[in-house]
Amino acid sequence: MSRRSWLLFAAMCVIWGVPYLMIRVAVREVSPGALVFARTTLGALLLLPIAIKRDALRPVLRKWRPLLAYTAVEVAVPWLLLSDAETKLSSSLTGLLVAAVPLVGVAIARLQGTDDPVDAVRGFGLLLGIGGVVALLGLDLGEVHVGPLVEVAVVVVCYAVGPAIISRHLSDVPVMGVVVLSLAITAVGYLPVAVLDPPQHLPANVIWSVIGLATICTALAFILFFALIAAIGPARATVITYVNPAVAVLLGVLLLDEHFTVGMAVGFPLILLGSVLAARKRTARGSAQVTPVAEPAPS
Repeated sequence: MSRRSWLLFAAMCVIWGVPYLMIRVAVREVSPGALVFARTTLGALLLLPIAIKRDALRPVLRKWRPLLAYTAVEVAVPWLLLSDAETKLSSSLTGLLVAAVPLVGVAIARLQGTDDPVDAVRGFGLLLGIGGVVALLGLDLGEVHVGPLVEVAVVVVCYAVGPAIISRHLSDVPVMGVVVLSLAITAVGYLPVAVLDPPQHLPANVIWSVIGLATICTALAFILFFALIAAIGPARATVITYVNPAVAVLLGVLLLDEHFTVGMAVGFPLILLGSVLAARKRTARGSAQVTPVAEPAPS
């Protein structure tokens, strides 16, 4: 890869590992619904001029049904549940659990009846990843709550379903248009929540966290991610999803004084290795490569 490609890759590894930290800080004073509204509104406003300049909106509007489905499963539902879960879960644990998205993506691809069978190695990767999730939760049982875990589980499934909707129904329209419209639709949907439940107190760190989520982790992240895909292709670009959780853990431990637990030490390597093995795809010559089975939106 070129120097520019490496810089884009490194930037995305960090940028999509930061949201868990910012969400954890923001939900101390801002309700999950109001946070989703603020983030999607600012993100949509920042990306709208780019989408208009590229004429990326009109083609997407013609496919409003799959657009609404994508908006629900990739933005509106998971961002709310993720924000609510982090009122009780640490940012580190949340980031590690979301790392299971590729595992669910492989399962969904299999259920869709793709011509990419789950061989012994991929099956072993799935089992290894599931074992990592069990270790992550089982060894830290006293640190977690059932409700937030269910919310994160729904987030993981949503993030795995979103790319399937893109590939089946929205692959022939501009991705920037899909992103902007999904953010705008979500913002409109959460407007009543923001009006009825405004934050009462906004310390500086909360304000900067909300701004950072919208500007860096949403608007800038999408721009850089599209540039990264153009530079190195979608398969290699999705490798960042294996690095983001490690960044989330590092930031949570260093900046929020979260504990690095035994469950994290054992579970994360298993989830990481399992995801890599499960996402591998056999090429025509029998060699293996990583397949972008799931591309979660920036959490």
